[in-house]
Amino acid sequence: MACSAGSPPDPLILLKGIRFAYPGGPELLRGVDLALHAGERLLLLGGNGAGKTTLFQIILGMLRPRAGEVWLFGHRCETEAHFQAAWPRIGLLFQDPDDQLFSPSVLDDVAFGLLNMGVKGKEARARAMAQLDALGIAHLHHRPPYHLSGGEKRLAALASILVMGPEVLLLDEPFAGIGPRSVDRMVESLEGCGARAMIIISHELEPARRLSNRTLLLEDGRLREPD
Repeated sequence: MACSAGSPPDPLILLKGIRFAYPGGPELLRGVDLALHAGERLLLLGGNGAGKTTLFQIILGMLRPRAGEVWLFGHRCETEAHFQAAWPRIGLLFQDPDDQLFSPSVLDDVAFGLLNMGVKGKEARARAMAQLDALGIAHLHHRPPYHLSGGEKRLAALASILVMGPEVLLLDEPFAGIGPRSVDRMVESLEGCGARAMIIISHELEPARRLSNRTLLLEDGRLREPD
Protein backbone atom coordinates (compact mmCIF):
# COMPACT_ATOMS: atom_id res chain seq x y z
CA MET A 1 0.00 0.00 0.00
CA ALA A 2 2.95 2.37 -0.46
CA CYS A 3 2.23 5.53 -2.41
CA SER A 4 3.81 5.92 -5.82
CA ALA A 5 4.80 9.30 -7.23
CA GLY A 6 1.75 11.30 -8.17
CA SER A 7 -0.73 8.88 -6.58
CA PRO A 8 -3.10 9.94 -3.81
CA PRO A 9 -2.03 9.06 -0.25
CA ASP A 10 -3.18 5.82 1.31
CA PRO A 11 -6.29 5.98 3.50
CA LEU A 12 -5.55 6.22 7.19
CA ILE A 13 -8.10 3.44 7.74
CA LEU A 14 -9.10 0.96 5.06
CA LEU A 15 -11.56 -1.89 5.55
CA LYS A 16 -12.09 -4.44 2.80
CA GLY A 17 -14.96 -6.91 2.80
CA ILE A 18 -15.33 -7.10 6.58
CA ARG A 19 -17.65 -9.88 7.74
CA PHE A 20 -18.39 -10.51 11.40
CA ALA A 21 -20.78 -12.41 13.67
CA TYR A 22 -20.80 -12.84 17.43
CA PRO A 23 -20.69 -16.47 18.59
CA GLY A 24 -24.06 -18.09 18.08
CA GLY A 25 -25.52 -15.01 16.44
CA PRO A 26 -26.40 -14.03 12.88
CA GLU A 27 -23.89 -12.30 10.64
CA LEU A 28 -23.78 -8.66 11.74
CA LEU A 29 -21.38 -7.23 9.15
CA ARG A 30 -21.75 -8.61 5.65
CA GLY A 31 -18.93 -7.21 3.58
CA VAL A 32 -18.15 -3.73 4.89
CA ASP A 33 -15.81 -1.56 2.82
CA LEU A 34 -14.59 1.75 4.22
CA ALA A 35 -11.81 4.22 3.48
CA LEU A 36 -11.04 7.14 5.80
CA HIS A 37 -8.58 9.73 4.53
CA ALA A 38 -6.68 12.52 6.29
CA GLY A 39 -8.95 15.43 7.13
CA GLU A 40 -12.13 13.42 6.58
CA ARG A 41 -14.81 13.61 9.27
CA LEU A 42 -17.26 10.80 8.78
CA LEU A 43 -20.64 10.59 10.51
CA LEU A 44 -21.61 6.93 10.83
CA LEU A 45 -25.34 6.39 11.17
CA GLY A 46 -27.33 3.22 11.87
CA GLY A 47 -29.93 1.78 14.18
CA ASN A 48 -29.21 0.28 17.58
CA GLY A 49 -27.47 -3.05 17.12
CA ALA A 50 -26.46 -2.29 13.53
CA GLY A 51 -22.80 -2.94 14.34
CA LYS A 52 -21.33 0.56 14.56
CA THR A 53 -19.45 0.05 17.84
CA THR A 54 -18.45 -3.42 16.64
CA LEU A 55 -16.86 -1.77 13.61
CA PHE A 56 -14.77 0.47 15.90
CA GLN A 57 -13.62 -2.60 17.83
CA ILE A 58 -12.61 -4.31 14.60
CA ILE A 59 -10.62 -1.26 13.50
CA LEU A 60 -8.70 -1.41 16.79
CA GLY A 61 -8.21 -5.19 16.72
CA MET A 62 -10.36 -5.72 19.81
CA LEU A 63 -12.53 -8.01 17.68
CA ARG A 64 -11.37 -10.01 14.67
CA PRO A 65 -13.54 -10.37 11.56
CA ARG A 66 -14.34 -13.78 10.13
CA ALA A 67 -13.35 -12.42 6.70
CA GLY A 68 -11.90 -9.27 5.22
CA GLU A 69 -8.88 -7.03 5.69
CA VAL A 70 -8.03 -4.18 8.07
CA TRP A 71 -5.40 -1.68 6.91
CA LEU A 72 -4.18 1.07 9.24
CA PHE A 73 -1.86 3.80 8.03
CA GLY A 74 -0.89 1.84 4.95
CA HIS A 75 -0.15 -1.46 6.73
CA ARG A 76 -2.30 -4.56 6.81
CA CYS A 77 -3.07 -5.57 10.39
CA GLU A 78 -3.25 -9.31 10.95
CA THR A 79 -1.72 -9.83 14.41
CA GLU A 80 -2.13 -8.22 17.81
CA ALA A 81 1.32 -6.63 17.40
CA HIS A 82 0.23 -5.00 14.13
CA PHE A 83 -2.78 -3.40 15.80
CA GLN A 84 -0.82 -2.35 18.88
CA ALA A 85 1.67 -0.52 16.67
CA ALA A 86 -1.19 1.63 15.34
CA TRP A 87 -2.92 2.31 18.67
CA PRO A 88 -0.92 5.47 19.56
CA ARG A 89 -2.17 7.05 16.33
CA ILE A 90 -5.87 6.37 17.06
CA GLY A 91 -7.93 7.87 19.87
CA LEU A 92 -11.10 6.05 20.92
CA LEU A 93 -13.77 7.84 22.93
CA PHE A 94 -15.82 5.12 24.59
CA GLN A 95 -19.61 5.25 24.56
CA ASP A 96 -19.57 5.08 28.37
CA PRO A 97 -16.97 7.45 29.90
CA ASP A 98 -16.89 5.29 33.04
CA ASP A 99 -15.05 2.71 30.92
CA GLN A 100 -12.36 5.31 30.17
CA LEU A 101 -11.85 7.11 33.47
CA PHE A 102 -10.22 5.08 36.23
CA SER A 103 -7.57 7.18 37.99
CA PRO A 104 -7.85 8.94 41.37
CA SER A 105 -8.29 12.37 39.74
CA VAL A 106 -9.19 13.91 36.40
CA LEU A 107 -5.65 15.21 35.97
CA ASP A 108 -4.22 11.75 36.61
CA ASP A 109 -6.53 10.29 33.97
CA VAL A 110 -5.59 12.85 31.32
CA ALA A 111 -1.86 12.53 32.06
CA PHE A 112 -1.95 8.71 32.17
CA GLY A 113 -1.39 8.07 28.47
CA LEU A 114 1.44 10.58 28.24
CA LEU A 115 3.20 9.00 31.21
CA ASN A 116 2.85 5.60 29.58
CA MET A 117 4.53 7.02 26.48
CA GLY A 118 7.50 8.10 28.59
CA VAL A 119 6.69 11.80 28.94
CA LYS A 120 8.18 13.09 32.19
CA GLY A 121 5.75 13.69 35.04
CA LYS A 122 5.96 17.49 35.17
CA GLU A 123 5.56 17.87 31.41
CA ALA A 124 2.76 15.29 31.26
CA ARG A 125 0.80 17.10 33.94
CA ALA A 126 1.36 20.49 32.28
CA ARG A 127 0.12 19.16 28.93
CA ALA A 128 -2.84 17.51 30.65
CA MET A 129 -3.77 20.77 32.39
CA ALA A 130 -3.52 22.67 29.09
CA GLN A 131 -5.89 20.17 27.46
CA LEU A 132 -8.35 20.41 30.32
CA ASP A 133 -8.21 24.20 30.07
CA ALA A 134 -8.90 24.03 26.33
CA LEU A 135 -12.09 22.11 27.13
CA GLY A 136 -13.07 24.52 29.89
CA ILE A 137 -12.74 22.01 32.74
CA ALA A 138 -9.32 22.79 34.22
CA HIS A 139 -11.07 23.65 37.50
CA LEU A 140 -12.07 19.97 37.80
CA HIS A 141 -8.51 18.64 37.62
CA HIS A 142 -8.40 17.55 41.26
CA ARG A 143 -11.77 15.79 41.35
CA PRO A 144 -12.25 12.02 41.29
CA PRO A 145 -14.04 11.06 38.05
CA TYR A 146 -16.98 9.60 40.00
CA HIS A 147 -17.70 13.10 41.36
CA LEU A 148 -18.25 14.50 37.85
CA SER A 149 -21.51 15.02 36.01
CA GLY A 150 -22.18 13.07 32.82
CA GLY A 151 -21.10 15.99 30.64
CA GLU A 152 -17.97 16.60 32.69
CA LYS A 153 -17.02 12.93 32.41
CA ARG A 154 -17.33 13.03 28.63
CA LEU A 155 -15.18 16.15 28.41
CA ALA A 156 -12.56 14.60 30.70
CA ALA A 157 -12.54 11.41 28.62
CA LEU A 158 -12.15 13.49 25.45
CA ALA A 159 -9.24 15.38 27.03
CA SER A 160 -7.54 12.06 27.81
CA ILE A 161 -7.42 11.16 24.12
CA LEU A 162 -6.84 14.61 22.57
CA VAL A 163 -3.79 15.18 24.76
CA MET A 164 -2.14 12.22 23.02
CA GLY A 165 -2.35 13.93 19.63
CA PRO A 166 -3.81 10.99 17.66
CA GLU A 167 -4.19 11.24 13.88
CA VAL A 168 -7.62 9.58 13.92
CA LEU A 169 -10.47 9.96 16.41
CA LEU A 170 -13.14 7.31 16.84
CA LEU A 171 -15.98 8.96 18.75
CA ASP A 172 -18.72 6.66 20.02
CA GLU A 173 -21.84 8.68 20.97
CA PRO A 174 -19.82 11.68 22.21
CA PHE A 175 -22.89 13.88 22.82
CA ALA A 176 -25.17 11.35 24.50
CA GLY A 177 -26.71 12.44 27.78
CA ILE A 178 -24.90 15.78 28.11
CA GLY A 179 -26.23 19.32 28.21
CA PRO A 180 -26.01 22.00 25.50
CA ARG A 181 -23.06 23.76 27.15
CA SER A 182 -20.95 20.59 27.24
CA VAL A 183 -21.98 19.77 23.68
CA ASP A 184 -20.82 23.20 22.51
CA ARG A 185 -17.50 22.85 24.32
CA MET A 186 -16.92 19.45 22.78
CA VAL A 187 -17.83 20.59 19.26
CA GLU A 188 -15.62 23.68 19.51
CA SER A 189 -12.68 21.60 20.68
CA LEU A 190 -13.15 19.02 17.92
CA GLU A 191 -13.60 21.75 15.31
CA GLY A 192 -10.20 23.03 16.37
CA CYS A 193 -8.50 19.71 15.65
CA GLY A 194 -7.36 20.84 12.21
CA ALA A 195 -6.97 18.08 9.65
CA ARG A 196 -7.39 15.28 12.19
CA ALA A 197 -9.63 12.55 10.74
CA MET A 198 -12.69 11.35 12.65
CA ILE A 199 -15.42 8.77 12.59
CA ILE A 200 -18.38 9.88 14.68
CA ILE A 201 -21.16 7.57 15.84
CA SER A 202 -24.01 9.70 17.12
CA HIS A 203 -27.76 9.79 17.42
CA GLU A 204 -27.42 13.51 18.26
CA LEU A 205 -27.44 14.63 14.65
CA GLU A 206 -27.20 18.41 14.96
CA PRO A 207 -23.77 18.60 16.66
CA ALA A 208 -22.48 15.60 14.72
CA ARG A 209 -23.37 17.23 11.41
CA ARG A 210 -21.61 20.41 12.50
CA LEU A 211 -18.42 18.36 12.66
CA SER A 212 -18.80 15.95 9.76
CA ASN A 213 -18.10 16.40 6.05
CA ARG A 214 -19.37 12.99 4.96
CA THR A 215 -22.14 10.62 6.10
CA LEU A 216 -22.53 6.86 5.72
CA LEU A 217 -25.30 4.55 6.91
CA LEU A 218 -24.62 1.07 8.29
CA GLU A 219 -27.68 -0.97 7.44
CA ASP A 220 -28.19 -4.71 6.91
CA GLY A 221 -24.52 -5.32 7.51
CA ARG A 222 -23.24 -2.96 4.80
CA LEU A 223 -22.28 0.69 4.45
CA ARG A 224 -24.01 2.96 1.96
CA GLU A 225 -24.72 6.60 1.30
CA PRO A 226 -27.94 7.64 3.07
CA ASP A 227 -30.97 8.54 0.97
